[in-house]
Amino acid sequence: MDADQIRSLREALAHSPGNVPLRRMLAEALFAFGQMVEAEQELLQLVRSDPTHEATRLLLARCYRAQGKGSAAAIVLEQLVAQGSLRARVELARVLLDEGNVDEARRHYRKAVEGDPTLRVPDLAERLGLDAQPVRAGDGPADDDDEVDTSQPFARPGSDGPVPIRSDVKFVHVGGMAALKDEIRKKIVLPMQRPEVYRAYGKKAGGGILMYGPPGCGKTFLAKATAGEVDAGFLSIGIHDVLDMWIGKSERNLHSIFEAARAHKPCVLFFDEVDALGRARSEMRHGAGRETINQFLAELDGLGADNEGVLVLAATNAPWHMDSAFRRPGRFDRVIFVPPPDEPARADIVRLLLAGKPQEDVDAVAIAKKTDRFSGADLKAVVDRAIEAKLDTAMASGTIDPLRTKDLLAAAKAQKPTTSEWFTAARNHVLYANESGLYDDLKQYLRL
Repeated sequence: MDADQIRSLREALAHSPGNVPLRRMLAEALFAFGQMVEAEQELLQLVRSDPTHEATRLLLARCYRAQGKGSAAAIVLEQLVAQGSLRARVELARVLLDEGNVDEARRHYRKAVEGDPTLRVPDLAERLGLDAQPVRAGDGPADDDDEVDTSQPFARPGSDGPVPIRSDVKFVHVGGMAALKDEIRKKIVLPMQRPEVYRAYGKKAGGGILMYGPPGCGKTFLAKATAGEVDAGFLSIGIHDVLDMWIGKSERNLHSIFEAARAHKPCVLFFDEVDALGRARSEMRHGAGRETINQFLAELDGLGADNEGVLVLAATNAPWHMDSAFRRPGRFDRVIFVPPPDEPARADIVRLLLAGKPQEDVDAVAIAKKTDRFSGADLKAVVDRAIEAKLDTAMASGTIDPLRTKDLLAAAKAQKPTTSEWFTAARNHVLYANESGLYDDLKQYLRL
């Protein structure tokens, strides 16, 4: 496709801006022609109109990767992987390989090919060192205990588990939240940096920290920054890496993950949505979930192993649903509230979201003042709203009109903070279920 055909597609779309197939055709043409910035704009608009369309999101991830935006591509692909997309696993393997995370790339590629052998990519397999290693279909538990079970997360021939990545994110990259970072520094960073001082008092460097708060407020990013601050390895674990339909597999997966962290100390092991793994046993009807929790507790206790140098961080939006056994000393005995970004952090996030976009004298501080209790995801929605309004104008006029402060303030007025519902539920727990003082920091934030 040449430039004239792209021009024709643009003209046709100007007359029919709601024509989704036409916009998709234009996005694909722009991508094929190497116009990645323009392709990204069209793809984002398509994703907003239909967030469930897998092919569009895959192409958006490829577009991000082509522009060197590996993190953005990984976010899109991880969401697709969580929804069961095998094609997304192949693309994620490419992104991880670009970042030098070969072991995780191999894991995703293997999972994809196990599920659909037609997804084999010979050149990618060769780069991953898998061209001579057959992949066994993981359609059930292995009959032979000595056989490598490639359906188990992180299990690989000649490997003891996943290799942690080295985080290049530090607290300086986390906008605002000075008080929270200072608390983490005292409770987490210093014990890891000066373990000999703690040993003198009979304490080990390591342990568990539970972070809670409304969704979209940067708990995962904060965990990664903590790993970077102490120069430790970082392993991020989702529930899909642990839970398995086969009896006993979830417990084996957990053990494999903890063993990998112990083998690469110092290591920060981060569990996202940990309430799905550690839900109160009194709420469970089936024994399988109880066994997984028991295994999790045993790993935290380091039964038969040494957890010194392993810091377990976990994030949850609903700490009140977690089994109380997780909060005993030596487990998640430190609980930290992660609030929505404060005003300086919101200003930083707005500046980051606007980077590379046409703008004119945008006052990020003014926008931050009008977005109290907005999460990072809410602020992204504000920017997206403002951009959508500008796109309509640009399509009609044929000119690029830059974003201004008034555009973003108008979008902020139309966007409600999604944290409101969470705070409503949290308030009840603070008022009626805080005898232990677990939610005192949240109580102070709410000024109750």
